[in-house]
Amino acid sequence: MSEYDQENIKGAIALGYRPDKDGAPKILAKGFGKTAEEIINTAEKNGIFVKEDKALFNSMKRLNVGDEIPPKLYYAAAEIIAYVYKINNKKLGI
Repeated sequence: MSEYDQENIKGAIALGYRPDKDGAPKILAKGFGKTAEEIINTAEKNGIFVKEDKALFNSMKRLNVGDEIPPKLYYAAAEIIAYVYKINNKKLGI
């Protein structure tokens, strides 16, 4: 499949970060088409925040599952993680 074709197919990447174990956020899952839909549906069913960010996705789509994100993407990932913490704290009334 050409790069152009992939641009028109829905994609999803799941990130995870354990500050006590990980040096940086890691790619937990990645996929296009039906796999992307499954990643998104699984996240939503489990109350996991889903953010649509095409530029960030395009920056990460060449990474493999298990890879840590590169330093140039730390800021973007940190913004998402901070937003998730903020949302979760509001849900908990903190």
